[in-house]
Order: sequence, then C-alpha cells, then structure tokens
Amino acid sequence: MTQDLESSPAPKDGGRFCSCDARSVGKLDPCTLVIFGASGDLTLRKLVPALFRMFSAGSLPHPFTVVGCARSPMNDAEFRRHLRQGLEREADFNGGLWPEFAAHLHYFDVDYDAASFAGLADYLRDLDALRQTGGNRLFHLAVPPSLYGTIGSLLGGAGLSGTGKEGNGWARIVVEKPFGRDLGSAVRLDETLRRHFREDQIFRIDHYLAKETVQNVLMLRFANAIFEPLWNRNFIDHVGILAAESLGIGKRAGYYEESGVIRDMFQNHMLQLLALTAMEPPSHFEAERVRDEKVKVLRSIRPFSFKPDDNLLLGQYGEGKIDGMPVAAYRQEEGVAAGSLTPTFALMRLFVDNWRWKGVPFYLVSGKRMKSKVTRIVIQFREVPHTLFHNVLDARIIANRLEMGIYPEEDIRLSFQAKEPGPRLCLKTRTMDFRYRDQVGFDPYAKMLLDAMAGDQMLFWRQDAVEASWELLTPILHDCEACRGRATLLHPYPAGSWGPQGAAPWVERIVGAEEGK
Repeated sequence: MTQDLESSPAPKDGGRFCSCDARSVGKLDPCTLVIFGASGDLTLRKLVPALFRMFSAGSLPHPFTVVGCARSPMNDAEFRRHLRQGLEREADFNGGLWPEFAAHLHYFDVDYDAASFAGLADYLRDLDALRQTGGNRLFHLAVPPSLYGTIGSLLGGAGLSGTGKEGNGWARIVVEKPFGRDLGSAVRLDETLRRHFREDQIFRIDHYLAKETVQNVLMLRFANAIFEPLWNRNFIDHVGILAAESLGIGKRAGYYEESGVIRDMFQNHMLQLLALTAMEPPSHFEAERVRDEKVKVLRSIRPFSFKPDDNLLLGQYGEGKIDGMPVAAYRQEEGVAAGSLTPTFALMRLFVDNWRWKGVPFYLVSGKRMKSKVTRIVIQFREVPHTLFHNVLDARIIANRLEMGIYPEEDIRLSFQAKEPGPRLCLKTRTMDFRYRDQVGFDPYAKMLLDAMAGDQMLFWRQDAVEASWELLTPILHDCEACRGRATLLHPYPAGSWGPQGAAPWVERIVGAEEGK
C-alpha cells in the first residue's frame, strides 16, 4: 500500500510550518482590571510591567482601563507617578508610550469594609459609563492571603461578583497563591469564594504554567510521534524537577516563617509541573479536559508519611557565598526567629501509581540560597538493554536525557550518543537544542492576564486539583511540624551550594554529575 502524498500538506515557507490557536488572537471583550494591593510589590514588579508590555504590543482589549485599589491614600496622578518609577527600572521601558498608557490608570483607596466597597461599586459604574467597558471586570487579588476571603465576600456583598443584581457584563476574580495553608484552610477559602463566585469565575494563578517551556511540555509530547511512545515506565528511569533559587527570603520573613518551602513551592509550582509531565493525553485540547487529566495524576501519587531521609529530605541554609559575596544564614535574616526550624530546602521522591508510571521515581527539589537560580524538568531515559559494543568500548554507554529548561534558559535539549570523528571507536554525548531566546517570547504574567480576560482557564488551578495536592502534602506537613526530633531532621547546608550533603546524589540526577558538584 502506498501513502497518499496529497493527503498531507507540504510545509510552507521553505519548510517552516506554523499552526496557531486562533483563540489566542481573538478579539477580547472591553474590560476593567481592578487590582487590590495596587500599592504593593507584586503590582509594581510584575503586573504593571506585564500590562505595559501588552499595551506596547497592542494585545490589550479596547477599550480597557485599570483601577488600582489599596489602603494607601493616593489620587490618579500620584498612582501613575508611582507606577512609572517602577517601570523605569525595566530595560524595555518605552517612555514615549507612557502618556497614552497612563491615561488608562486610575486609583481608588479602599478600606476592607462594606461601606468602602459600596463606594467602589459606584465608582466602577461611573467609570464603565465613561470608558465604555461594558460592565466587564477582572478583579486581581495582589494582597496577603488572609484577605482573599474578605475581599471575595465584600465584592459579592457590593453586587460586584456578577451573579447578583449587577449582572450586566462578566466578573472574574484572580487569586494569587498560596491557596490555603493545608487541606482544611483551602476548603474553607473555596467555600467563602464560592458563596459569591462560580468556579468558572475563579482564576487561581500559577505563573509557572505560563512560561513558554512549561506550555510546550504538552506540545512536545502530544504533537510529536517520537516522544509519546517512549513516555512511560518501559523507557524512562526517573523524572527530575528542580526549582532552585539563589536568593534568600528578602523582606518576606513574616510570610516565609509561616509557610516554609513545601507550602511556598511544592503545593503549587512543583506539583503542577509534575502533573503536566505525567498526565495522560486529553481527548481534546480544552481547558476542562486538560485539567481533568492533571487531577488524575495528583490523585494517583502514592501517599507517604514523613520518614527521615527516605522520601523526604529537609534543609535550612546557613552562611555562605553567592557570586563570591558572603550572605547571612536563614536564622540571621531580618524577622526570622533565632531558633527557627522552618525548612528552606526540600527534596521529595514521589511515585505515580498508575499503568504508565508504576515504579518510576519523580524527584522534586526546591530551595533558597542555592548555587544558582535554575528551573528545569529532566526526563532520564533508561540505559540501552544490551550493548553490542561492550568488547570495543571502555566506558558504559550514557543513557539519553531530555531536559526542558524553564530558567535561566527556556530551552529543550536532547542528548544522544554519536561516534567521535577519527580512526578509533569512541562515543561522545551530543545534544540537539531548541532555545526560546531565538524566538519572540511572551511575559508569563501577561499570558495569564490575557487568558483571564478571555475566560480561558487552561493554565489556572481548579479547586479539585488544589484539594488533591493538599491531600498529599497536609499529612507530611503535620508530621514534619509535630515530630519531637524536628531539629535533628533539618539538615543545614551552606548558602551557594546545591543543598544538604545527603541530597547530593539525588540532586546530581537532575542537574547532572558535573554541574551538581
């Protein structure tokens, strides 16, 4: 039987072929973005730079307006001046576009009580009429987690949730992580929000999911026939996911002392990366079907209790050097208790008990003040089952390895063995690379904001996934925080290293033996 060559269109443009999702470039509804916590660090460093880049690229809906809300008393001019000072620190800031962008920025100071939110509702109605935004509102909670439920209730009480008498236009609410401290608090937060907002109105943001390489995990697997047949226990030895930071806690001691590394990184970023890597193919590329498959993975993770240095290793950074400069130990950071037992490093070994992954370990590593800031996913393939070169090669054949870099490089690297040129039979590891720095990138926060404006929840957490992740981690947290010998289970490591000494063999599996030294 011969293949019908005409059934497959030939690549256009000299062999380059691009297939784009029309949804990502569709027309967005006019809307008002209301940012609570508008005077804070997240707004200054992440949200407004992302909005300005979107404005510069012509990606924002039209008409569009931003209303900043916070306790700090400011008028529109002061708010705009404050934001410009932050934007001027950005390398790509275009001052020529600032006046036009600034005209979209407004400010309304609030107290977190019913009277203040009633005033906000009146203000937004007037602004809707002036700006012709159709009553469509996106509320972004860039505030401490303790205020999530309060703001959600006040928005509902003021008729701003879109489910009551103010039902003209749509209303959506964006919630930053963390989504609770444990399973019980996550359920209570959801119950509070769901009194006024439906699940399809709630966007639980995880900016890791908007990074290009992370989005490409599904494309790499399900759009390429060379990977998916190998993506299972028969060919993969282990999976490593690393999110290392060289920075300490900065001015976040109050938050970090209450959370620690497991709540800060594992409940959201790390488990989402695991779910994307391990999920089954959905029947269609639709938000709910993709999120269904991710939840199945989280529910398939083998539960485990805390056993010292078995499946979980915890650490806390001490004094050391970063880029040749001395840095303080965690317990010496401003706001940290002198005898703090808060972990700043965790290495977790998980198993996904399903047909595809049975017996394959997933190593998740994250920590503060580590050797360098690196985020990557590593797929380590098994060694060849039999080598016909054993009588002519001195060294063993190094197994293939697929690395998906998320930071500092957004890239994909596949290693393989090839003969070294010359008369002798020698194998050398070669790599095939694809780097996003050679392409036009897109700011992760900008991507998340655009998706929220479009009502696309593909890259956002769904409540059942939040609960599934907390069901796994809550027993571990309770065991860690309640055990009597807690101090002896917290392994010190010098700042500027790859973590505690006992973690070295596992970290090497992810970063590689040479880099892990």
